[in-house]
Amino acid sequence: MSIDLETAARVAKLARIKVEDDALPALADEFNTILGFIEQLNEVDVDGVEPMVSVTPMRLARRQDGVTDGNQQDKVLANAPDAREGFFAVPKVVE
Repeated sequence: MSIDLETAARVAKLARIKVEDDALPALADEFNTILGFIEQLNEVDVDGVEPMVSVTPMRLARRQDGVTDGNQQDKVLANAPDAREGFFAVPKVVE
């Protein structure tokens, strides 16, 4: 895939980056260099290679995934400027 000047200008506009017209050829060349590198990466044989989480072999710590209530309603509402009947009270903002 090759990036032309029009595509480079569009990418710059979508990224909200101001690029002068005289800088567009260099930007298009840079995009083409990046895409060329990605094409090289696609040629690498990765069959049998396990995905890694880190560059050092490690296992992620796991915990029991259980739903708990927390039972801390009073502690949470203690910081509320206005709490009524066990809920946060907020001023009415919509008429």
